[in-house]
Amino acid sequence: MILNVSPQSCVRSVLFCLLLTLAGSTAKAQATQQSSGLDRQLQRLDIGVAASAIINKDSNGTVLINTVPTAVNLHPGNTVGPLVTIRYTVSPYVGFEFNYGYARYTQTFTPFGATPVGGVQQNASEYSFGYVVHPKRQFHGVNPFIGGGAGTTAFRPTPGGGEGLAPQARATYYYNVGGDYMLNKHFGARAEFRETFFKAPDFETNYLTIQKHTTEFQPGFGFFYRF
Repeated sequence: MILNVSPQSCVRSVLFCLLLTLAGSTAKAQATQQSSGLDRQLQRLDIGVAASAIINKDSNGTVLINTVPTAVNLHPGNTVGPLVTIRYTVSPYVGFEFNYGYARYTQTFTPFGATPVGGVQQNASEYSFGYVVHPKRQFHGVNPFIGGGAGTTAFRPTPGGGEGLAPQARATYYYNVGGDYMLNKHFGARAEFRETFFKAPDFETNYLTIQKHTTEFQPGFGFFYRF
């Protein structure tokens, strides 16, 4: 059997095959570019968890005792709590972070020259955003960083030891310094020191007034995962 195939048909067939090949190559290139772009974004992310010591500073205010305003000292207890940090680093000098910190301790109120009048056990949760810088120079494999930001700390009295007081949120500011050390391609260790600033809570009661800002020192150590 002899097939009668015109030159035009051959040309159309060849062009069709070329178009299919070109379309497949373009789709593969686009998929590769999208995958590379996603990888670049993920490489900028890391998630860290640290154990932080919570060292509080005392503050002063007034408390009503038998309707008489009396100077009072507020003494927050010290404890240890977790700090979770998510960082997105664009370049050594452009980075952002979100922090969540948790601690439970008791605020003890003591009138000056008297015995403590009571304590409020609370859960304190920090939610903050910040800017972080990683200088290019490393020290013995440690990459230093420094940052700062703002957010809020929610003080929630516990059901058992919170004296039935209402929760209260305070604006919070912080700075941090520390260093990262990569253990392998994705995992690293992190040591840092943070200091937070906020107005001491008074739980919006009508018998206690605290108008003093206080600080909280948070040395910590933990690990992080870098995508």
